[in-house]
Amino acid sequence: MSEDNIKKFNNILKNLNVLYIEDEENIRLNIKKVLLLLCKNVFDTGSVEEAKEILEKQRIDIIISDINLPKQNGLDFVEEIRKINKKIPVILLSAYTETNYLLKATKLKLIDYLTKPVNFETLNQALLKCAEDIYENAMFIINFQNKIQYNVLNKKLEDSNKQEINLTSKEVALLDYFIKNNTRVISHEELKNNIWEDSYETTDSALKNLLNKLRKKIGKDSISNISGVGYKLNI
Repeated sequence: MSEDNIKKFNNILKNLNVLYIEDEENIRLNIKKVLLLLCKNVFDTGSVEEAKEILEKQRIDIIISDINLPKQNGLDFVEEIRKINKKIPVILLSAYTETNYLLKATKLKLIDYLTKPVNFETLNQALLKCAEDIYENAMFIINFQNKIQYNVLNKKLEDSNKQEINLTSKEVALLDYFIKNNTRVISHEELKNNIWEDSYETTDSALKNLLNKLRKKIGKDSISNISGVGYKLNI
């Protein structure tokens, strides 16, 4: 991989969210520290059950999972993921190189299969491959109505003619928060608490105005109003 590509993919990694599953706490905490040096956010857990809850609530770009987990192993978990998401980059970790594991893993379209203990350079190279895969498959591009596209990495919104549509900092913050939590309905209060730092600005009117401005740019049906509950991004 060329130096230019390494730089480009490292920059992509800095904008990505990683789900990391490892039931041994000491290992999980140590690898999480490394991941936080390379990626934007790391959501770590010791079980598949909690991992599924995180996937329902958060936008996850990369999955890293140990194979030997309680109740459900990492291979079976990834097999489930592949039924609904065939593209998300996955790295599997294992202390073993058993043939039956390797044979099953080859069918899951993994980015890498790493043997523990994993050193920094090996993990970094695997993550760079994930970033390359995301880049080549344009998985950082969100498509809205009328061929409007949002680039999650450089925070640019473009129309069908590739002309940039200007977004204010508040509109970017709101859109990014919706994308990060696109699998669920977000309450009015949660949006206000996470978009505005100044409590004096946090009003229902301010939120409504901001939502209307964003809707005009990405399409009015791109954000649904769930009466009495909140809002949901449709992507």
